Amino acid sequence: MPPKAARAQSATPVNAFHSLWKAYNDNTPDRLKFIDAFLLFLMLSGIVQFAYCILVTNFPYNAFLAGFSSNVGQFVLAASLRSQVNPDNRDEFKDVSPERAFADFALGSIVLHFFVYNYLG
Repeated sequence: MPPKAARAQSATPVNAFHSLWKAYNDNTPDRLKFIDAFLLFLMLSGIVQFAYCILVTNFPYNAFLAGFSSNVGQFVLAASLRSQVNPDNRDEFKDVSPERAFADFALGSIVLHFFVYNYLG
């Protein structure tokens, strides 16, 4: 049995993050990595909008609500797209092709942004 110091060092958060990152890069298809990058962008954009509203001003409140709800709605649509095109979920979405999933995503995005644009006034 290895000493406690050796066991503690092998289970550091840095090693856990490194092994998680390596497994993600090795096992995730490029299509899903692209969607994940878009999800990360949407999340960061929403955080920046919310922080701006809290720290600076929310003067055109409709603009903040429209922009933030656009981010949240687009995030939900992209997360749905990711779950439908993930090869590990083939059993759950056997009737949905990746092309159909993308068409649903595109149509949902158009409808979402139509409502967001109309909310702006």
